[in-house]
Amino acid sequence: MNEAVKISAAGARAHARLELIDCDIHPYPKTRADLYQFLPREWREHVETYGARGSQPFLGMMHIPRVQQNRLDSMPEVGPAGSDLKLMQEQLLDFYDIRYGILQPFGPGGGGNLLHPGLASAICSAVNEWQTAYWLDPEPRLRGSLLLPQEDIAASLKEIERHAGNKQFAQIVLHARSAEPLGKAKYWPIFESAERIGMPVAIHSSGYGQYAPSGAGWMSFYIEEHHSYAHTMQTAIISMIMEGVFERFPKLKFVVVEGGFAWAPALGWRLDKVWTKNRSEVPHVKHPPSDYMRSNVWYATQPVEEPEVASQIGDIIDWIGQDKLLFATDYPHWDMDDPRYAFKFPLDKETQARIFSANAREIYGFA
Repeated sequence: MNEAVKISAAGARAHARLELIDCDIHPYPKTRADLYQFLPREWREHVETYGARGSQPFLGMMHIPRVQQNRLDSMPEVGPAGSDLKLMQEQLLDFYDIRYGILQPFGPGGGGNLLHPGLASAICSAVNEWQTAYWLDPEPRLRGSLLLPQEDIAASLKEIERHAGNKQFAQIVLHARSAEPLGKAKYWPIFESAERIGMPVAIHSSGYGQYAPSGAGWMSFYIEEHHSYAHTMQTAIISMIMEGVFERFPKLKFVVVEGGFAWAPALGWRLDKVWTKNRSEVPHVKHPPSDYMRSNVWYATQPVEEPEVASQIGDIIDWIGQDKLLFATDYPHWDMDDPRYAFKFPLDKETQARIFSANAREIYGFA
């Protein structure tokens, strides 16, 4: 790190004056070989022969290529952005003095959204081993997210049990655009296992999902897809509540990542109104939906919304509850949130402390 960057980094830490826990960091392998070395030989040969077919109709890329998805300065000499631990340490962990950072490993291999169930399971296990070897073992400030082949419940439970008790992993991570609405009973064994071992379940909105990002199919522009992250999250929360997941598993901690949070109060109000008029249809939903949102759902902040009247972000935080927000940068993406400037409205010290670290410490059990 050169002298100018050192001075800038010192200024960033001095400005923050707070412990920081980052709940959304994206790691990528430098090469396919880095990841595939953790695949059993038969699956490496399978990929070489047949390829890794994802669930979307676009081979080898997302339906809208993201040419400038990442910070230009986050590109290492070899490999894609987010693939170099040293650069991540310099630009993020050291620069902001991050106490803990949680990895969101959706990029590698397609994970649980591959069509071949056996390959999906093998890739997820490989991603979890890759996280450990390349990130968690060499950097103690990082924590992993346990990637599951979520459409294969038996394999998912096996992967959870394989890592149960491993404190290097902070949470289980699922894709919000699942094959069925996420609250369906099909997925309940995963939630039951997560609750039993006390591990939060997170959903991440973007990337390769089972379906198109919108309710009407494939959109034309990246800006449309980027906005779709919010209603993807809403769909998952509605399903979890109305199918009775939180009633059945009251201690389950559910975290939504990279979908913002300003929409949450209005979603709760609308669901409460509908539930009041139609609660006889869902007798298993014993409380107003907003109650479950308050007791079981947390929101990673990135991307922080910026209303024209800055003080309204304070109103939104009050409506959601300062104890339900987890700070996230989304490094190394182009729209990552710098903790110094993420909130355009001055937060009181208690709210800052809760959002930037205390809430994450509590739900993830960080020492």
